Amino acid sequence: MEEIRVLWITGLSGAGKSTLAREVTGRLRAMGRPVLLLDGDELREVFGAVAANTANHGREGRLALALRYARLCRVLAGQGVLVVIATISLFREVHAWNRQHLPGYFEVYLKVPLEELQRRDPKGIYRRFASGELTHVAGLDLPVDEPEGADWVVDFVPGRSVAALAEALFERMHGE
Repeated sequence: MEEIRVLWITGLSGAGKSTLAREVTGRLRAMGRPVLLLDGDELREVFGAVAANTANHGREGRLALALRYARLCRVLAGQGVLVVIATISLFREVHAWNRQHLPGYFEVYLKVPLEELQRRDPKGIYRRFASGELTHVAGLDLPVDEPEGADWVVDFVPGRSVAALAEALFERMHGE
């Protein structure tokens, strides 16, 4: 298996992308690997992404932003850094671009049922959508493309710890 240089963790809001990315990044750093963590929430701020309920927060704006993330990953991975990115970015165009252009690309899809996402709702997104305060929510009124060729699809298992998930990911990444 080609050395992984971009670990792209995707899923809907509340799926655990950032939590898993932080755990994996910490383990990689403890192993002495040069690694950079990119989180979608932080990247939106860096790239000046607009708030929800605006035209740019719809499909086209999100797609353009996701492709910026992908290009940034290519630049960083090209400098010898392993990039771990946690982002929704659920677009076929992005997945295809990543597979074609990102060196050592490995895609993880955290597939969590909507009921569980609504239960977790760490940012209040699903609650605000239900009350009519928010629109353009990925997976609700904004259609998403589930990855068709993810290297690892992780189905939700109640009670599974992030440590156990990270361990399973390392085994998968190393072809065990």
